[in-house]
Amino acid sequence: MRIGIVTFPGSLDDRDAQRAVRVAGAEPVALWHADADLCGVDAVILPGGFSYGDYLRCGAIARFSAVMDSVVKAAADGMPVLGICNGFQILCEAHLLPGALTRNQHLHFRNRDQWLRVESTGTAWTAGYEAGQELFIPLKSGEGCYVADPRTLDELEGEGRVVARYVRGNPNGSQRDIAAIRNEAGNVVGIMPHPEHAVEALTGPSVDGLGFFTSVLAHLGAHA
Repeated sequence: MRIGIVTFPGSLDDRDAQRAVRVAGAEPVALWHADADLCGVDAVILPGGFSYGDYLRCGAIARFSAVMDSVVKAAADGMPVLGICNGFQILCEAHLLPGALTRNQHLHFRNRDQWLRVESTGTAWTAGYEAGQELFIPLKSGEGCYVADPRTLDELEGEGRVVARYVRGNPNGSQRDIAAIRNEAGNVVGIMPHPEHAVEALTGPSVDGLGFFTSVLAHLGAHA
């Protein structure tokens, strides 16, 4: 399997995402923001960082990169897409996911290891987990507060599209403790914490994040 990882100007977790893909057993493929060619990959990851310096709004400029036109079209055709941190922000700006990520309510950049609870396993990226399973993975963001209008929040809840929630403390004030959401089809997931930093015992607080990457490989294998 070949998983594409997009690099935008200001990306800083693209190499970590590539490593996570290798650890999971797939081939990482570097994709450049200005190139619309997805190089025949089977899935795409939008990594964390500060694309275009977070000018205007986080992800607001990256959303117009040439590669995103291709990502939007591929996602509509069912390709699995994962947005991590800044990638989550880009997915919201591109309207692949609803809502927005805003400044942390306490107005401080938060960098810590965080507990999450898996709420939905009906996605290409979380099918390998169990509903209710708790994960311990790093979080690092200044604009990680998920917000949406009440109707959208109710729809996400009612349709089972909240993928993960913060537990044992909400680090940024996200509405309804939302840490990750998915689209209706379940192939597009946005998550604020960083599963790619929790795939090896040597470097992470756990290996709890590895399931995101092994899950998509199992999904792709089942739909090959």
